[in-house]
Amino acid sequence: MSTDDAAIKKIDGGDGRFFDAIAERYDLLNRIISLGQDGYWRNKAVKALKLPEGARFLDLATGTADLAIASAKRHRDLQVVGLDPSAEMLANGRVKVSKANLDGRVELVLGDAQDLPFEDDSFDGVAISFGIRNVPDRRKALQEMNRVARPGGRIVILELSEPRQGLLASPARFYIHHVVPRIGGLISGSKEYRYLQESIAAFPTADAFAQLMREVGLTNVNASTLSFGAVNLFTANAGH
Repeated sequence: MSTDDAAIKKIDGGDGRFFDAIAERYDLLNRIISLGQDGYWRNKAVKALKLPEGARFLDLATGTADLAIASAKRHRDLQVVGLDPSAEMLANGRVKVSKANLDGRVELVLGDAQDLPFEDDSFDGVAISFGIRNVPDRRKALQEMNRVARPGGRIVILELSEPRQGLLASPARFYIHHVVPRIGGLISGSKEYRYLQESIAAFPTADAFAQLMREVGLTNVNASTLSFGAVNLFTANAGH
């Protein structure tokens, strides 16, 4: 088992149990750990989708539905399906969807990104934000994203990164390795929260992950950074 696979297993085992345990405080944790930047990052992802009118969009690892809701608000005629392995996260997400008056346009379903319960060519766009690093078989998840997207459909992946260059690289690594697990543990009450920093540190470089995207058949793959390298934004098109 590789180092990154081991980190994933410690976090969740791929079935949502870890996130079930922290679901009630997940949104608060996101706001604090991201220093309030998570909403900005998700808005960047929504813009990068470039969805056409009347589109159907799949949000993987939807969690409490932040990206699903943001996309539905930006595109008034968009139909959104959000999928996540954590039932508790989805329950919280459904409350937020209802409060946003989006029940008719945002559907949340329990499922696995490695084995999507959808037909081929079902969506105009597919995204996953802050979730691909926790998927045990990333190649399989990317293949599934490519499969369910319509030919040329937009693929967007947003993921935390450990900055490796620049003046802020060392402070950022200290924050990820020492501050994040402590804040997570204090707020969530979960001793296992320290493993999230391991998954961030173990995630492939942007170049390596972009190459994996190409290997599964995605085209026009591009990688860019946000917030001085704290986040990677990957975009591509379905290549079948």
